[in-house]
Amino acid sequence: SADKEEHKKPKKKICGYPISIFFIVINEFCERFSYYGMRAVLVLYFKYFLRWDDDFATTIYHTFVALCYLTPILGAIIADSWLGKFKTIVYLSIVYTLGQVVLAVSAIHDITDTNKDGTPDNMTFHVALSMVGLLLIALGTGGIKPCVAAFGGDQFEDHQEKQRGTFFSIFYLSINAGSLLSTIITPILRGQECGIHTQQQCYPLAFGVPAALMAVALIVFIVGNGMYHKTAPQGNIMVKVTKCIGFAIKNRFRHRSSQYPKREHWMDWADEKYDKLLIAQVKMVLKVLFLYIPLPMFWALFDQQGSRWTLQATTMDGDFVQNPFFCLHQTVNPILILILVPIMDSLIYPLISKCKLNFTPLRRITVGMFFAAMAFVVAAVVQLQIDKTLPKFPSNSEMQVKFINAVNRDVQVTAGGHDLPLKPLTVLYCPFTCVDIKEETVSNVCIIHLFLCLQFEDITKKPEQGANAIRFFNGFDTALNVTVGDKEIGYILPNNMSEYTSVKHGDAGYWIRNDAGLECFVKQELGFGSSYTLLIPPTLTFGGKCSEGVQKILDIEPNTISMAWQIPQYFLLTAGEVVFSVTGLEFSYSQAPSNMKAVLQAGWLLTVAFGNIIVLIVAEAATLEDQWAEYILFAALLVLVCIIFAIMAYFYTYIDPAKIEAHFANMEYGEKERKKSLEMAKKASFQHQDEDNKSSDSSSDEEEESKQSKM
Repeated sequence: SADKEEHKKPKKKICGYPISIFFIVINEFCERFSYYGMRAVLVLYFKYFLRWDDDFATTIYHTFVALCYLTPILGAIIADSWLGKFKTIVYLSIVYTLGQVVLAVSAIHDITDTNKDGTPDNMTFHVALSMVGLLLIALGTGGIKPCVAAFGGDQFEDHQEKQRGTFFSIFYLSINAGSLLSTIITPILRGQECGIHTQQQCYPLAFGVPAALMAVALIVFIVGNGMYHKTAPQGNIMVKVTKCIGFAIKNRFRHRSSQYPKREHWMDWADEKYDKLLIAQVKMVLKVLFLYIPLPMFWALFDQQGSRWTLQATTMDGDFVQNPFFCLHQTVNPILILILVPIMDSLIYPLISKCKLNFTPLRRITVGMFFAAMAFVVAAVVQLQIDKTLPKFPSNSEMQVKFINAVNRDVQVTAGGHDLPLKPLTVLYCPFTCVDIKEETVSNVCIIHLFLCLQFEDITKKPEQGANAIRFFNGFDTALNVTVGDKEIGYILPNNMSEYTSVKHGDAGYWIRNDAGLECFVKQELGFGSSYTLLIPPTLTFGGKCSEGVQKILDIEPNTISMAWQIPQYFLLTAGEVVFSVTGLEFSYSQAPSNMKAVLQAGWLLTVAFGNIIVLIVAEAATLEDQWAEYILFAALLVLVCIIFAIMAYFYTYIDPAKIEAHFANMEYGEKERKKSLEMAKKASFQHQDEDNKSSDSSSDEEEESKQSKM
């Protein structure tokens, strides 16, 4: 059982460090690679594989992240009260690995693609499998989160404080190294094409590699089993704290009548059952937890990097799949953290201190929240610029008719009482109701193209993932065979339109062949997210290159706002994280009692969970049509919370938990000494009384003997 875990000191050391910690560091690197690698492409998997809209994909993403930060409490209780840290890490890592494997399997489209068209036929199966996988991952990653670092700290002896501090620095670097590499590699893996029947973006590979790394993490951790120092569970302090608070509340409720005298603090109502030191420690914890109340709003903004900001990047100019800049988009946060943390510690904070400014931890946290709010203001400005480049599609109550002038002269369209000029090889969009279309009379050439618009479905949304939508109109007098790259479109009948084909950015090549076997090659340079209709005129000359003969009509403009414009918002948000998160952890540690550091760590993780829940509530309740308006809403909410927190911080009094604990320990020691003195005095009194009784008995015996002798 867990309480029989052996207590072994590490046998082997390298440079003064227990060799066991190297297994723990490697385990953490692989686990963080697995988690962040999977999360880097998760919202894209929701949108492009499961075909969820942006809002629902965002909702499920943040629900998953919230679960990952709620389950650490469960892991801490299991480890401290039942299984111990080692077994908790092993068992939950197995659950974690299984979840990653299930998620990877759910992304294999061939499993239900019975008609082999590249689209799963039973999407419910894939959704259900994905949700099971994510639940297992949330339980696994959250459950081991509070255990791994603490287990590493357990490997050191009491006199190895310096080595323990170095270990935590290396441990933190392993987290960022795993995050950095995984967010570079997994998007590239996703950009590969794989499949049995049809080649699609390779989500199974993007999820499978993190699953393999999690299996490696588990194996490495188990291999070090014989070298670990394991401590048996001693009982979870969180349970004790919860019971103490619960008793105080119940006792206060039972004595709510005015006939009972008031006490200085409501926790003092636990005095009847719990010692004063524990009550004082709980008071310190509650004082800090009260300050935590506004903090989830920061995480509500911060964690949108992986959802809203990632979706924003898909509408910008940049290869969202394989371009190195996309990797920068994913990794700019960990890169900036590694740069800004030493800059803040060695330059900014000392400079502020020299300026005689009292930049307290709570003021730093306030500034961090303000930086995050400004980041979302910048994101809103970028979104406004993106919106200007997006096409305007008709609403459901309207029909938009597209007139394409395929002749080499100006024509005029009369529609709705207006004369609409149409230049050669250009497009004219006209909104009509169905009745208007039936009643209109247009010129002969436009009747043909009006007829085509009604027969062939036009593009209804911006091409996804930076791809381009290309279609062909055959104006030739015979059927033509068209090939785009290595993908054959097939034959297009005369005066007919092909379906849209997705083409990657860069130099695209199209082969056009007639029945006689003659062919011509059309070259086109494509950007990101554009749409073209290529008109094949009846005068097309076959043989060699014929790019000039085929007319390229632009339907939708390509993305023109560079992904580089996201860097300022990432810089501001990361600066806010460095000031907010690092300072918050330091503040929590300094204000926590010696035996309740884990309680406040769990409370800090809970603020992340509640932050993601706030995203769900705001995103669902606000129902804002414009994304920039949602960004401004979040920024405004955080500024409001920032003001509230600043007021709370103004009235906060910093404490020294060690002094308070020492005070109560001395009181407890004095009380014990007093009781001991009383007991000794009482015992001495009893002994003295016994001696008096014995002396009295002895005198009585002597008197009795004297009387008998006289007689």
